[in-house]
Amino acid sequence: MGSIDRRAREKNETREKILAAARDLFVREGFEAVSMRKIAEAIEYTPAAIYTHFADKHALMLALCDADFGLLREAMGDATHHADPVERLRRCGRAYIDFGFAHPHHYRFMFMTKFPPYDPSESPCEHGNPDEDAYAFLLETVRACIDQKRFLPECRDADVVTQVCWGAVHGIVSLYLTHGDDPWVNFVRPRESAEMLYGACINGLLRMETTPAQGVSR
Repeated sequence: MGSIDRRAREKNETREKILAAARDLFVREGFEAVSMRKIAEAIEYTPAAIYTHFADKHALMLALCDADFGLLREAMGDATHHADPVERLRRCGRAYIDFGFAHPHHYRFMFMTKFPPYDPSESPCEHGNPDEDAYAFLLETVRACIDQKRFLPECRDADVVTQVCWGAVHGIVSLYLTHGDDPWVNFVRPRESAEMLYGACINGLLRMETTPAQGVSR
């Protein structure tokens, strides 16, 4: 490996170390309570060394969001290729659940940490592009279900339905991550519980198919 390649690798490793320390501190102490100096101290760097990688704490937060939400969108890749939007929706939920349990610290940062307001245009991820934006992909999938009249007539607001689906998967994942070791509660098979809740949510949105045996549709 040449010296240029080695320096590039070392720079990237340092950047990842900074991001990991910042993620940990933001989750444990909250964004507002964490300073660049505190992040530097956590990894035994000088503040000046941190500033060579990130202009300020806001830039560091954006970099973390881009990395972590990009990882989630990548995890949803299997759902992208399924022709049936209802099945895509089910697969989105399973991917989200798997992501939460596989990357608990990322999940806490992304969905259980309060961020300051920021303009989506600051992110290299294109806001509203379902190929890059995980929420946009979920919203697009819900709209496809509505357009195909797969949902009950009262479930026509795509934003509301999308947030209902998101809330269903977030509920048990976040509950387990915060209280999974609570001695008062016997948490058994949390992934199975999360998938059961999400499945019940989707099934509750769907029209019942007309069959000869039923003779009626919902």
